[in-house]
Amino acid sequence: MRFLGNDITPFLRKIDKVGLREIQQRYADSPENYAKYAEVERWLKRHRQNVRRLGLDDSPPKSILDLGCGGGFFLFLCQQIGHEVHGLDVDDFPLLRELVDLLGVPRTVWRIEAMKPLPGFGRKFDWITAFSTRFNRDAQDRHVWGEAEWNFFLDDLARHLAPNGKIFLEINAGKSRNFYPEEVRELFRRRGAKLEGNYVLFGDGSRRG
Repeated sequence: MRFLGNDITPFLRKIDKVGLREIQQRYADSPENYAKYAEVERWLKRHRQNVRRLGLDDSPPKSILDLGCGGGFFLFLCQQIGHEVHGLDVDDFPLLRELVDLLGVPRTVWRIEAMKPLPGFGRKFDWITAFSTRFNRDAQDRHVWGEAEWNFFLDDLARHLAPNGKIFLEINAGKSRNFYPEEVRELFRRRGAKLEGNYVLFGDGSRRG
C-alpha cells in the first residue's frame, strides 16, 4: 500500500506527459462543459479528498467499483496505492474515454437506468462508489428517482458486494435539491445509511427499506 500524501506530483509523474498534453491541447478551445475534465491535476486533487474520506489511503488492498467513473481520476489514485479498481460509465464523451485510457483504468461501458440491473462483473467488490450522481435523473432533469427506483438499485448493488462490503454515494442534489427529495433521504435512513449532507454511506451493504 503506497501512502497518499499531500503532494499530488508523484501521481502526475505516472501519467504519460505527451499523451496528456495532446489531450489538453485538443480540448483547450472546446465549448463543451465536460472539457473541464482535461484539467487533470485539479481533478486528482479533488478525488484525493474522496480517497481519504473513505479511508482508502490507510487500508489493506480493496476491490472498488466506481459508478459514473468519468475520467477515472478517483480510481487512478486508488489503483496507484494498491487497490483493485473497475469503472462503469457511458461512452458519450470522447474526452472521458481518452482520459480513462490514458490513466489505465479498466472500465465497463454501461448506462445505468431505472429498474435495470447492472451487468455482471465476474467478481464482488469491497466498495461501490458513485460521486456527484447523474444517473438518478433523466437527460432533461424532469424525472428523478424515487423510492421504487432507489430500492431496486440498492438491491441490485447488494448482488455485487463482497461480505461486509460498503456503498458510498455522493448525491448531486441540484441547486433546488429536487434531485434528492426527502422521501429518498428517509429511504436511505431506513436502509441503514449514515447521512452527512449529500454523502450517503452504507457501512455494511444496504438492508431492504
